[in-house]
Amino acid sequence: MELGIPVGCNAGIVDPHSVDSMAFRSAVTKSVVVGVCLVCVGHVLQLHTRLLSDDAKHALGYPPDSLLNFTERSARYGYPAEEHRLLTQDGYILTVFRMAGTRRNGGAGAPPVILMHGLLQSADAWLDAGPGAGLAYLIADAGHDLWLGNVRGNYYSRDHVRLRPDTDPQFWDFSVDEIGLYDVPATIDYVLNYTKADKVNYVGFSQGAGTFFIMCSERPDYCDKVGVLVALAPAARHTNTKSLPYKVLAKTINSMEYVLNLCGIQEVFSKGALSQEFLAFFCQFHWISEFVCGTAEAMFDSFHPGSIRKETLKVLFGHFPAGTSTHNMARYGQSMNSDRFQKFDYGRSNNIKLYGSHEPPSYNLSAVSAPAVVLYGENDHLVDERDVSWLLERLPNVLEAVRVSDPLWNHLDVTYSHLTNHSIFPKINDYLLKYSNDCQFY
Repeated sequence: MELGIPVGCNAGIVDPHSVDSMAFRSAVTKSVVVGVCLVCVGHVLQLHTRLLSDDAKHALGYPPDSLLNFTERSARYGYPAEEHRLLTQDGYILTVFRMAGTRRNGGAGAPPVILMHGLLQSADAWLDAGPGAGLAYLIADAGHDLWLGNVRGNYYSRDHVRLRPDTDPQFWDFSVDEIGLYDVPATIDYVLNYTKADKVNYVGFSQGAGTFFIMCSERPDYCDKVGVLVALAPAARHTNTKSLPYKVLAKTINSMEYVLNLCGIQEVFSKGALSQEFLAFFCQFHWISEFVCGTAEAMFDSFHPGSIRKETLKVLFGHFPAGTSTHNMARYGQSMNSDRFQKFDYGRSNNIKLYGSHEPPSYNLSAVSAPAVVLYGENDHLVDERDVSWLLERLPNVLEAVRVSDPLWNHLDVTYSHLTNHSIFPKINDYLLKYSNDCQFY
């Protein structure tokens, strides 16, 4: 709503709803800025500390799933998992998991499936909703050979052949630009080499889809290694993002990146940091988990009552946020100020040195030649459907664009909703089966 100069008989009358809205926005803005400051102080003081031991957390009633790692948790429900380590071209060491389903007679001859998480997440996010709802369980149960990626900077991929994340600032000099250029191709190559398959099928959520687009633009031969792309709430440009807290957070970090780096802050929102430990603690209480943690999650996205269970909230905040670089968060702040899907903007003079132009170049979405299926929700306040429509107009090989039928379906529902089995999985599985080499066992 635009505010103009009042005229006529209404001159001088202030709309109370506008005042309430402005006050709310101001309060949210101040809260987020204070939160950013607290996170920064915590990182400057190296407050990467565990407030409680695992024994203490067990005694306090933390759900076991919030304390177990990926392989422990999947095995707990009868899903054997393997841990693999791979090396990117620029020296980052990433962890991927291979997860088997309860169905033992499926998968032979079918392409492996790579499932890639979103911003500030890890592979654990695909387990948080539990068996029967988490996409990792659902895809594995459908008989697919499932591989779950972890991009650089989260707690499973915090390693490098030369750089140490706690002492070398250069480790954190990355954004989605490097994740798409190096991490996604390395994950695809590792899975293909290990399984001896001809192609993979790729399911990417939010950042996990956006980095796939970057890969295809920068290294188009990798699109030929993919049978089908299933893009869930794909994050390309963020021009129309509705979430005020998210916008303030990302834009503030973008504007403060230089100062933050001077203070020695290259990593943000890591697992085990004071902010994450507090979230994990307070979300264990029933009334707080629903009222405070559920409301906080909804304010960053949108409200969808009954979609994410209280039990899931308790589990997910045990390992969310999973960490990323300040530079990556700044990159998202930039994307909200542009109507293009472009590389990092380093300023006119540095852009000329790096790119040969004043403006950062746009990614070539026409190079995304892999057949693509796009699923999105109209209540998504992080990846707005107008930006999805903009993306769909530029992808050359869209098989189907699906707006989830639930009008309240939002961004974080993709990983955490207990309704996933009915809302999005049938369509995902339809295309994974269609692009499998041998579907006769289904």
